[in-house]
Amino acid sequence: MSDLGDESTFEDTFFTVSRTSDGLYKDRSSKFFYFSYPVKNEEEIKIHLADLRKKYFDARHHCFAWMLGKDADQFRANDDGEPNHSAGDPILGQIRSNNLTNILIVVVRYFGGTKLGMSGLIQAYKASAALAIEENEIVEEQVKTSVSIHFPYPVMNDVMKLIKTHDLKILSQVMTLDCLMELEFRKGLEKLLVNSLEEIEGLKLTII
Repeated sequence: MSDLGDESTFEDTFFTVSRTSDGLYKDRSSKFFYFSYPVKNEEEIKIHLADLRKKYFDARHHCFAWMLGKDADQFRANDDGEPNHSAGDPILGQIRSNNLTNILIVVVRYFGGTKLGMSGLIQAYKASAALAIEENEIVEEQVKTSVSIHFPYPVMNDVMKLIKTHDLKILSQVMTLDCLMELEFRKGLEKLLVNSLEEIEGLKLTII
C-alpha cells in the first residue's frame, strides 16, 4: 500500500470564522450594526442578506463584502448607496488583512443626521468590520473532497485500515452482496489516497 506521507505538508487549509457574530458601532449619532457569517457559497450569502434586509427594512444602507474559496479567488464588495469605495472596500479590506475566506460581513447603517464625510465613512465601516471579526472566532479548516468506493467483502480489512489510519469520514455505506461506501477526506490526500485505494484488489472508485 502506498505511503501517504506527512499530512502536515498539504496546502489544503484556510482560515475562516466559526460562527455568527454581531454588534453595534456608533459614530456621531449614526448607528452601524455589524454581522459576520461563515459561508460556503453564494446561496448562503443571499439568504443572510435577505434576512437582514427583512429585519432592518428601514435602514438606509446594507453594505457588505464577502470572499469564497481556499485561494480567496471569489469576492465582492457592495457600497449599497454609500459613496463609491467608502463602505464595501473597507469591509473587504478587513477580510483580506485577516487572511480570511468563506466569510460574509454585513454592516447595516442608520443615518444619525450628521454627515461623516468620505474619510469618516471609510473609518466607520472599517472599524465595524474589524469588530465583527474580533468578536468572532477565527478557525483553520481543511478543503474536503469525497470518493465513492465499491469493493468485495474479502478486502474490507484493507479498506477499514486505510480509513482508520488517515481518519477518513464515512459519509454513507451500503452492505449488500458487495460493499459501497462514500468517504470524505482532506483535499491534499486525494492523489495519494486514490493510488492506495486503487491498489486494493477488486475495488472500484469514483471521485465525487
